[in-house]
Amino acid sequence: MAQASENGGARSRAPLPLWVTGTLKTVGSIAVTMLGLVFITFVIGRVMPIDPVLAIVGERASQSTYNAVYTQLGLDKPVVVQFGYYLWDVMHGDFGMSLLNARPVSEDIARVFPATLELATLGVFFGIFLGVPLGVVAAVRKGSWIDQVARVVALVGYSMPIFWLGLMGLLVFYGMLGWVGGPGRVGIFYEDIVPSVTGMILVDSILDRNWTVLKDAFSHIVLPASLLGYYSLAYISRMTRSFMLEQMSAEYITTARVKGMSEWDVVWKHAFRNIRVQLITVIALSYAGLLEGSVLTEIIFSWPGIGSYITTALLSADMNAVLGGTVVVGLVFILLNIFSDLLYKVFDPRAK
Repeated sequence: MAQASENGGARSRAPLPLWVTGTLKTVGSIAVTMLGLVFITFVIGRVMPIDPVLAIVGERASQSTYNAVYTQLGLDKPVVVQFGYYLWDVMHGDFGMSLLNARPVSEDIARVFPATLELATLGVFFGIFLGVPLGVVAAVRKGSWIDQVARVVALVGYSMPIFWLGLMGLLVFYGMLGWVGGPGRVGIFYEDIVPSVTGMILVDSILDRNWTVLKDAFSHIVLPASLLGYYSLAYISRMTRSFMLEQMSAEYITTARVKGMSEWDVVWKHAFRNIRVQLITVIALSYAGLLEGSVLTEIIFSWPGIGSYITTALLSADMNAVLGGTVVVGLVFILLNIFSDLLYKVFDPRAK
């Protein structure tokens, strides 16, 4: 009986499968990160020199009205209780009401975020399809004119202010040459023609098979997406070149060449294959940066995305909208990191 009990205890103490422990660690990491993000946004909302009650009732409101709204917002309760309420609301997707339009902030974010997602996605595709080959060729032809051009392109992309590039792009390609559409997502004559299904005008126009709106929408998005893509290209090409230079100097590359393997196979099937995991991180960070850092681009091109939404809310002291947008952007970073981890396991079996 004692031996059976010991065997049963040993079976009960058997380790959990790796996929279970991995899932638990991932969920725990997400929970802790989100808790920290919500806490930071809560603190920011409390330390900002903006009175949320005055922003609602106005400076000419009576003291009784002020006190009623103050109590309604829960500001009379202890800070710990306020954070608990705030955390509960955020967990349920409730970021409060916008002071600008009296609509739920979550609805506003759901309306403006697809525009930023569409813009950033096209931008990062531009950066990937041009930046990765440029970085690879620059590393393989180190010291050549191609390498010099790639380094200059990356340097200009890091150094040139995006608001200046945006203004010059509008002046040249829209004002002078007329090659692209102007500010906004579509021309004024095409607004609200295509039903909004995904919130992304290119996708919605394809679903509606309205090729005229698709053409007009593409002419408006191509310039801001190219500018964002240029910054993504500069970062991706520079990092790709650095990773490839490290691989091209390794001994296994010399061995492959001695064996008579073609240069194409040496570069793409050996060297590039070993930097794919590193590139995943670079591309994910670049994508997240475009989603979060497209504020100036959206303002210059009157693009109704989350960047311009947060900026307008901040200038109007609409802290519910600012904090809600901040939480959503932080959540995007977390989800992209998780997606990168999943891709690690696909491209690198050692990570499984």
